[in-house]
Amino acid sequence: MKKWWQKSLMIAVAVLTLGVISPNHLIWETLLDEKSHNDSQASTGNDKQYSYDWIDPSELYYSAQPSILETVHQSAEEQAYLKFGSKIGPVISDEFKTAILPNIQQAIDMHLAGLDGEKLRKLAISEKPSGDHAEKIFHIYDTETLKDAIRFHVRTEKKPLEGYFFNFHYHVADDNFQQHIALGDIYWSKNTPPKWLS
Repeated sequence: MKKWWQKSLMIAVAVLTLGVISPNHLIWETLLDEKSHNDSQASTGNDKQYSYDWIDPSELYYSAQPSILETVHQSAEEQAYLKFGSKIGPVISDEFKTAILPNIQQAIDMHLAGLDGEKLRKLAISEKPSGDHAEKIFHIYDTETLKDAIRFHVRTEKKPLEGYFFNFHYHVADDNFQQHIALGDIYWSKNTPPKWLS
């Protein structure tokens, strides 16, 4: 009768746990047959011991060094916050991070995706955003020729009856920096915003 009871219990647990704990699971050896001979299939094979070493999956796919594009993205964000200064930065930082920064990173990726590794390594980001009311946030340029490839700017615009907005845009060398490619706008207020870098 004891065997019949054990098998019924094993089947009931297997059904209730949707097969997670099956009748040949190791748990039954410790719960039901602590001192008697184990009849389960889990103990009938050779007693082999296995040891597993933990390998972090990120080590397989990512190198320890950040990629060139990751470095450009990080530098772009740093230069933008430097341009905003201590007066504008805290006010628009959340909206910039969610609405504008992803567009900047996407524009960088899109325009630099076609370049080979050698050309990418020759690129750098300018490190001095302009102050006062000038537009320059940063430029991505070739370190050998010192020619700009992409120029990222922000312009203060006053819209009638609405107030002041910061218009983020960029220019590319392909059209000799003529076209404004919009990245987005951030509303400031109806009051005149402070100067950049302040």
